[in-house]
Amino acid sequence: MRYRTIIASLLALCLGVLTACSNSSKVSRNELTYDDIVNTGIANTCLELPNSSRGSIAIESGKNYTIRDLCLEPREYFVREEPVNKRQKAEYIQGKLLTRYTSSLDQIQGKIDPNSDGTLTFTEIDGLDFQPATVLLPGGKEVPFLFTMKQFVGTTLGSANSINTSTDFEGEFNVPSYRGQVFLDPKGRSLASGYDNAVALPGLADDSRFSNANVKEFVSRKGKMSLNVTKIDGETGEIAGVFESEQPSATDLGAEEPEEVKVRGIFYGRIESNV
Repeated sequence: MRYRTIIASLLALCLGVLTACSNSSKVSRNELTYDDIVNTGIANTCLELPNSSRGSIAIESGKNYTIRDLCLEPREYFVREEPVNKRQKAEYIQGKLLTRYTSSLDQIQGKIDPNSDGTLTFTEIDGLDFQPATVLLPGGKEVPFLFTMKQFVGTTLGSANSINTSTDFEGEFNVPSYRGQVFLDPKGRSLASGYDNAVALPGLADDSRFSNANVKEFVSRKGKMSLNVTKIDGETGEIAGVFESEQPSATDLGAEEPEEVKVRGIFYGRIESNV
């Protein structure tokens, strides 16, 4: 019995070391089955490059370049809160993500164009480029928002003839409405169906106090994002780095004022030349 205890302890120690040293994000997804991935969170992670990956990818004038398999994995979430004291400045409060395993953007592709002034512009075209998410703040408030980079157009800060570890793409993107036009609120109101106002208050249908909740809006707003390249594999065309995004939260089709949400994380992609 004593030897069994010793053997069991050694096996537990070995398994613990293997688990701690393993990195699920570096496992080739092509070698995994659905059962290997489901409920593990692997599908929500982006590939990563080694810290020693350094180099550059030349961008020649007259050639077309494409970024494929672009993946954005959020790591930190912040919501801008107005202070109680008017003399204080508004600050971002870090929150906790409530959404499980569906927060990353993936399989995004776009094009890179050299500009006449020597800068580079990255334009997002399509892909899995939006994910609904909800952040829980320390006080218990829940803030829903649509994490996205739809139609992102980012330009480098200075002239460059290559993509290297100093390349930063900064620009704006569109943030679609979190709710659809036929979404019904708790009072059965929506933009394209349902009631025009709260049925329990027919006499106050035109009251200005309820106009925001009664008159729904379906609009897109603007966000801004920066993609900072920190790792490059010049042979394979792979790039990786960190991103920071600022965008408005959901408004319940205009019933609430949007809040400012900041998202930080990592990204991965591949640059290909279209000859």
